[in-house]
Amino acid sequence: MNKLDGERQSRIIAALVEGNSIRSVERMTEIHRDTIMRLAVRVGEGCDRLLDEMMRGLTCEKLQLDEIWAYVGCKQKTARAQNKTDEFGDLYTFVAIDADSKLVPAFHVGKRTWNDTQLFVDDLKGRLVNRPQISSDAFPAYYGAIMRAFEGKLDYAQTSKVFASELNTGRGRYSPPIMMKCVKDPLIGTPDRDDISTSYVERQNLTMRMSMRRFTRLTNGFSKKRANHAASVCLHFAHYNLVRVHKTLRMTPAMAHGIADHIWTVGELLERISN
Repeated sequence: MNKLDGERQSRIIAALVEGNSIRSVERMTEIHRDTIMRLAVRVGEGCDRLLDEMMRGLTCEKLQLDEIWAYVGCKQKTARAQNKTDEFGDLYTFVAIDADSKLVPAFHVGKRTWNDTQLFVDDLKGRLVNRPQISSDAFPAYYGAIMRAFEGKLDYAQTSKVFASELNTGRGRYSPPIMMKCVKDPLIGTPDRDDISTSYVERQNLTMRMSMRRFTRLTNGFSKKRANHAASVCLHFAHYNLVRVHKTLRMTPAMAHGIADHIWTVGELLERISN
């Protein structure tokens, strides 16, 4: 069996984490797309194990939570009509980001349900050793999940953005609506109102859409299998935390948080998950 050498594996992974599609990487590297996909899944699963090991015993003072939409195979309406909503249709990635170091300590790929929200929050709680302040949007499942996981030992608030729909007439299909105000609603403990925000995690949503072709709207690069989608997300966050230099911090989020002492290379990432 032919096996790609380390240099070619690094080239493929480096291209994928910059938002290139499987077929474009195939054209650039002259390596078959099936080989590229198998490599991406293997590396993504290895990144999942690596992050699970590294993201432990963390001190995150200010966390922001959000979820980003994508889909697998087809849109939810089509999946429902074909009775295939378990494997196809809408798929959300729940993300937590530390407002100070920009580290992503936890994420979860699943449906936008109460059960998946609880799994995500429980995973986040298990990685922390301090009492954090958490901000999220007004998705109803967050409050109960956070209260159960943290047993009330945190400061938590939700933000709700109010849009003036009557002023958005003729704004164009893809133009952003006009936001009138952002309502901050403290729910647990005594959160600092100045730190109640979801701006950083919403900016992370843009980074995800720019860095993973599967998340880019209005293309045919969407995921065809749920396992491939999850592996791509794991690869993205390993690269984001350990390899990619944050322009504001001038270091990686892992370095800013103190869990890494240097900027990793793609080759080093591949070497670590192979051991």
